Amino acid sequence: MKPVDITIRRYHDGKILSVTDIFPHTIDHYGAPYLQIHRADYHRVLTKAARDLGVQIQLDSAVTDIDFETPAVRIAGKPDVYADLIIGADGLKSVCREKLLGRPDPPRLTGQMAYRAVISTHDMLKHPELAELVNEHRMTYWTGPDAHVVGYPLKRGGMYNAVLARTDNLPEMVHTMKADLQEMHDFFSKWDPKFRTLLSLVKETSKWKLQNSDEMESWSHPSGKFVLMGDACHATLPYMAQGAAIAVEDGAVLGALFEKIENKEQLRDILVIYETIRKQRTSKVVKRSTVAQTFFHMPDGERQRERDRQMLEEEPFEGFPNHWSDPVLQQWLFGYAVEEEVDKAWKTYKAGRFPLTFGHHLSVGKPTASAEE
Repeated sequence: MKPVDITIRRYHDGKILSVTDIFPHTIDHYGAPYLQIHRADYHRVLTKAARDLGVQIQLDSAVTDIDFETPAVRIAGKPDVYADLIIGADGLKSVCREKLLGRPDPPRLTGQMAYRAVISTHDMLKHPELAELVNEHRMTYWTGPDAHVVGYPLKRGGMYNAVLARTDNLPEMVHTMKADLQEMHDFFSKWDPKFRTLLSLVKETSKWKLQNSDEMESWSHPSGKFVLMGDACHATLPYMAQGAAIAVEDGAVLGALFEKIENKEQLRDILVIYETIRKQRTSKVVKRSTVAQTFFHMPDGERQRERDRQMLEEEPFEGFPNHWSDPVLQQWLFGYAVEEEVDKAWKTYKAGRFPLTFGHHLSVGKPTASAEE
C-alpha cells in the first residue's frame, strides 16, 4: 500500500493536529514511494528473492555456539556450518550477540507494550465514519497521555492494522500473551469516538512488551569473520517505524561493499567500513525513537498545548514535534542513498584515508594493483 499522508489526531476528540504528505511526495523528493506491507508478505518476498539467487535456507536450526576464528556455526543436532563470513541477523533476542559479547544480554525493558489487532475493512465500511480510514489510504495516529495508536490499511485494503502502544502491564517474565479485550477498552474509554468505533470491531488481540537493546561498542569480531546486523545489534522502539528499514539498509550496505571487494583478505576491512557507515545512523534512529515516545505520550497540560499549537500553526522546522514533517529529519531518513555512502567510503578506503574506528585497523593503505589497472 502507498499511504497518501500521515495524519496525527488528538486522542479525545480526533482533532487533526498535523498532516505529512507522503504520496507522491516521497517519489518527487526522494525518488521512491513510501510503502506499507504486511510482515509475512515482506518475509515471503525476501525469501523468494534469496532462493532465486541460489541461497540455501535451512530451517529448524538452533544456534548453540559460534567459532569466530574458523569461522563456523554450531547448530543443535546438526552438522556445523562453515563459511568465509558469518552474519548474525537473529533479531532482538540474539544468540549471536550474546556469543560475541561473551555474556548474557537480554532485551532491555522500555516500560512500554502494545496491543496489536487486525480488523476487516469490510466490517469498517459498515460504519460511515470509518470509511475515510480505509478509502483515503492514510496512516492515522491518535496521540494521548501515556499512549498512542497508529492504524493503516494493508493487504490491498482488505485489512486494517492497528497498534496501540501504552505503558507496560505484562508480568515481568512474560513478553507476549493474548490480551483481554475489556482491559483494552477500559484503557481507551475516553478516546475519540471514531477510534472507539474502530476498537469495537476488534475481535481478538495480543499484547507485546516493547523492548530494545543497549548500544554496543562494536558489531564485529576482531577476527574479521563475523558481524551483526539488524535488530541483533540495534533493536529500536517502533515509534519512528524504522526498525525494518534500517535492517534492510544494513543488508544493502553489506551487499554494496561485497560488490567492491577484490580479494578475501579485504573481508575484515569491509566489516570496519560497514560498521563505520551504519553505526552512527542506527544509533540515532534508536535514540530518536525513544524521544518520540515523549512526543506521542505527552500528558495533558501546558507542554501538550504548546506542542499542539506548534503543529497547528507553524511551518515545519528542525525539531518540529511531528518528526515526520521535520524537514531536516525527513531528508536524513528518506534521502539516505546506500550506493552513494558506500562509493564515498570505498574511495576514502582505497586512498588510505579511511578512519580507524571501533578498535579495528584497516589493512589496506594503497590501492591494489587490480584497482589501478
